Amino acid sequence: MAPTADLSPWWSPGRHQDRRGFLLARGAVTRATRAWFDAQGFVEVETGILQRSPGNETHLHAPKTELIDGDGARLTRYLRTSPEFACKKLLAAGEESIFEFARVFRDRERGNLHLPEFTMLEWYRADAGYEAVITDCIVVIAHAAQATGTKQFSFRGRTADPFAEAEMLTVATAFKRFADIDLLATIDGDLGDRAALAAAATGKIRIAEDDSWSDIFSKLLVEHVEPNLGQGRLTVLFEYPSPEAALARPTGHDPRVAERFEVYACGVELANGYGELTDANEQRRRFEEAMDEKARRYGERYPLDEEFLEAVAAMPDASGVALGFDRLVMLASGATRIDQVVWTPPAGAR
Repeated sequence: MAPTADLSPWWSPGRHQDRRGFLLARGAVTRATRAWFDAQGFVEVETGILQRSPGNETHLHAPKTELIDGDGARLTRYLRTSPEFACKKLLAAGEESIFEFARVFRDRERGNLHLPEFTMLEWYRADAGYEAVITDCIVVIAHAAQATGTKQFSFRGRTADPFAEAEMLTVATAFKRFADIDLLATIDGDLGDRAALAAAATGKIRIAEDDSWSDIFSKLLVEHVEPNLGQGRLTVLFEYPSPEAALARPTGHDPRVAERFEVYACGVELANGYGELTDANEQRRRFEEAMDEKARRYGERYPLDEEFLEAVAAMPDASGVALGFDRLVMLASGATRIDQVVWTPPAGAR
């Protein structure tokens, strides 16, 4: 988002005063969230920002830097896109219920809902199904609204009651309802049939020759499904298709879908969570496929974190979720842009 020339800088007293109410609301939401996790017996952790691998998803991009160690050797490091790898190592170490307010970084992201540096609230429960962290999400969002005195979220003409019973919607149901597509008919096991989905999506989205099954899925999700989610109340979109499982395990009842969910309010994605995959070989396969696709599309790939893959094999069954804290504060405070709820917006912001 380019700066607006006729606005004074964010650090000018007048502009800061305009934003200060949103920033104080951020503090209220932070305190309420910490208090809730503390009451539930969670341990707050702090994990490292500089990592050997920033994550291994095709479309996530991380800033890269270089360290010089004590003997002068130059070491490539990345600013993390998530604390996930480190938190799961802590689960393998024996921690049971942990949370973190994590500063994370994403290249190629900037807009009213995106920042290159932002706060991710991430938490994990060992020996718990992903239904537990879905419930956590709904409660945390309600506590945020309660902390600011907000009775209704509003964004871009859409509203959602954060205290109403959440809508539970499978991805397959959402695609049928909003795009008239039988999504599961285009999946065989954990493989997507690109030709079948392209045929079903013809006339609904623009499809490029090199679009994969996942690319077509994402376009349909963004253009036809997401705008209809979180209308009037929160929506929990769950049972993501297996080609989009990422770090989630398959469901026990259908190999075509995984224990992955997202939570929406007013069409805004707030959280993304998993019943965590603990099969290290399968996780390695997924990472390698994702990095092959990243290399094809973007000409780069990130190394695998071998210690993380060892930890995956050692960690207990667990569930976890990452919630975009700045987005939550934005909705709870009534702000219209994510810049308004961070104390120091990125360089060049107005």
